[in-house]
Amino acid sequence: MELKQDSDNKVSYEALELFQPPTAHREVFQQTLERAVGRVSALAPQFGLRNPRLGIPGTTRYAFCIPDEWVASFWCGQMWLAYSLTGDSRLKNSARMRREYFKTVLEHPRWHDHDLGFLFSLSAVADFTLTGNEKSREMALRAADFLAARWRQPMPFVMCWNPMLRDGPDFMARKTGTLNIDSMQGMALLFWAARETGQSSFTEIAHMHLETSRKYLVRKDFSSYHAYEFDPRTGEPLAGFTHQGLHDESCWSRGQSWAIHGFAQAHLYTGNAEYRDTAAKMADYVARHLPEDGVPLWDYNLPADAIPYRDSSAGAITAAGIYTLARCYGGGPEARKYTALADKMLLGLVENCDLTADAKAEGLLKEGAAFVALGRADNLLPYGDYYYLEALMRAVGHTEFFW
Repeated sequence: MELKQDSDNKVSYEALELFQPPTAHREVFQQTLERAVGRVSALAPQFGLRNPRLGIPGTTRYAFCIPDEWVASFWCGQMWLAYSLTGDSRLKNSARMRREYFKTVLEHPRWHDHDLGFLFSLSAVADFTLTGNEKSREMALRAADFLAARWRQPMPFVMCWNPMLRDGPDFMARKTGTLNIDSMQGMALLFWAARETGQSSFTEIAHMHLETSRKYLVRKDFSSYHAYEFDPRTGEPLAGFTHQGLHDESCWSRGQSWAIHGFAQAHLYTGNAEYRDTAAKMADYVARHLPEDGVPLWDYNLPADAIPYRDSSAGAITAAGIYTLARCYGGGPEARKYTALADKMLLGLVENCDLTADAKAEGLLKEGAAFVALGRADNLLPYGDYYYLEALMRAVGHTEFFW
């Protein structure tokens, strides 16, 4: 059964409500979810107002964010997810105490890039969604305004990266005209803002960005480029390349994960079948390149002589995205097929990378590959932790999130 659509091309509420993933390991996933929520609750007073940034090498402890960090919302998002399950006001209060941090982000335009979607979906949108807090709604809408304003003609997408002094000269020069795959998830903030305000420009910009991503970042075999460069003067497409993958024509596994989750979520917002179908074919590519244990390596095209670093964060994001994709079908063989694939990946994380039973660990997953070329492999990663929690929730039937 495909999701029903009304005359406005919206996904049927009834069909969504009836969906329950045919998960094969529900008891294991439920037990792991309960442990994960317990760890989040235990870590909240330990972290205080600090936000995890990156695991300290050789440990299961975190280094924490400086003021301008794209990962700053993922711990906040974990607390909001845990709050949605427990109703524990301590988690709500701890998440909301970070509001001043996010206000500061809004007040510094130099910090704004495509990551506004991550930063405010998992903080302000989450707060408004769960508590109806109007101040958080206002912050999220302001962030959506800033994100939408990053569309600059003639470029057919929202500007992703900002040139920075620490960049090499070549990378700095090409950043202005670059579309990256990380930005896919940020479009949910624009769809949310359109729904809240009735302002169609948010939806139009999100669709433009997604269509350009589908056309240029997704290859014919449904692998993906990390990034695609355009001429900022004319909007002419130039070439695909990578910043964090193995090489320009390889498939960086976390990039593939952002696209799967982003396209599936866009389908739930819009009912656009092309988004669902693209996510499905990208998931099929993953299935063909996945190690037997279900945990992705950091790039799907690693040669046999490369160190096979896993990326548990890619596994968590992909699993959450494929559970979302299964929901896009509402039932039937496609929902079963993609739930089984997500189950394999999530079980791989539970069996190989899970830290929820370790009372000393400050994260939920080990073996995240932040940026292998910079020596950042086998890390705790806050985004891996967030999507692990989301995937566990989706696996056992939860459907309400902040995207």
